[in-house]
Amino acid sequence: MKNLLPKIKTKTARIGIIGLGYTGLPLAIAFAKTFNVVGYDIKEKTVDYLLGGKSHILDVGDSDLKQYLNKSFYPTTDPKDLEKCDFIIICVPTPLTAEKEPDLSYIKNACETIAMILRLRRGQFVILESTTYPGTTEEVVIPILERSGLKAGIDFGVAYSPERIDPGNREFTVEKIPKVVGGINEECTEIAAELYGCIIEKVFEVNDARTAEAVKMVENIFRNVNIALVNELSLIFEKMGINTWEVIDAAATKPYGFMPFYPGPGVGGHCIPLDPFYMSYIAKRYGFIPRFIETSGEINEFMKVHVVNLVEKGLRKVNKEIRGAKITVMGLAYKKNIDDTRESPSIKIIEELVNLGAEIKVYDPYVKSIKTKVGEFYSEKSMEDALRGADCAVFVVDHDGFKEKEMGWMRGLMKSPVVVDCKNVFDESDKVIYLGIGKGELK
Repeated sequence: MKNLLPKIKTKTARIGIIGLGYTGLPLAIAFAKTFNVVGYDIKEKTVDYLLGGKSHILDVGDSDLKQYLNKSFYPTTDPKDLEKCDFIIICVPTPLTAEKEPDLSYIKNACETIAMILRLRRGQFVILESTTYPGTTEEVVIPILERSGLKAGIDFGVAYSPERIDPGNREFTVEKIPKVVGGINEECTEIAAELYGCIIEKVFEVNDARTAEAVKMVENIFRNVNIALVNELSLIFEKMGINTWEVIDAAATKPYGFMPFYPGPGVGGHCIPLDPFYMSYIAKRYGFIPRFIETSGEINEFMKVHVVNLVEKGLRKVNKEIRGAKITVMGLAYKKNIDDTRESPSIKIIEELVNLGAEIKVYDPYVKSIKTKVGEFYSEKSMEDALRGADCAVFVVDHDGFKEKEMGWMRGLMKSPVVVDCKNVFDESDKVIYLGIGKGELK
């Protein structure tokens, strides 16, 4: 590993990225501004798309891709292309199994690929960025890599640096989000920090890889717990006729000791809904039952059911049931103004409504379709097409485009104007039957 620092300083190091999704592709393009980068993905469709100059995620524009494509960024489906890389960074998914336990199969497969490469060349450096529980790097990654016959920390370097990508955030891009780095020894921490320091404004070194993994858990569980708290309060305030959104905005005027979180139909994305289960899994292995963390996950999961309950309540006001009702789900992404549907609350809401006998249409200006256990649903071409003839519209996401419309406009299109507002998209109105998460009924 001794030759890695000089390569970093002279910008001659070659970087390999495994996984060209929402984390890997933006990171690859960020590195390609300074280094030569090999982007490896097992999905031929993804690589073919990139080789054609088309980005499959909104955070990387086609123009950004074309600027570096085949100049300093080389997408490939051939793992042999990683042999020439000095650093190999793993950016693969870490989902849950059906039993809500960590699924590390993508990490394991990536490590097995790297282990074959390590046999051919000493001195490479492996960095895991995938979100996972503390101990994964030491207990899962290193044993697989050492099947190469080489020794971690001596023959090759290893570090963990949690991804902090926020899809759709134009203010905090890869380069502007501080990077946390923890190696398996001091030398590995130094080398990894030096590498990231070439493309990221601020790098924060921690004691070891296990600490860096814990950092990611804390960041996301903090959000999950606080969202759960507000969601539970919103359920109480609904019954009391209090507008939770107004309460939170007023509380946020306090200049210290408070951070605003808002209610919603549950949490989505690749990290926040999953990390409590990752932390719970490892905590139980150490003999501790994380009751607070598990409860927060249960509350946020229940919010999807609560949305269905609000639909039922709204339809009852127009003498209709869910069975046979035409319901439009507005918003398929897990948050506003992006195309990412991973763990989107809309999936569970659609499944529940279909199982109860509803006829479903969907619309999202950023998402072409969404896959559920009850089938794949394709977005209507426009809001007008989506709302026309609907008995109920469920606004799951607060896309900016949704806020441009008014209740009166929707009422003219809908058959029975029932609106369920999950994200405070609209103000309450007497032009439709309006129910909102965290809002008392219109008096």
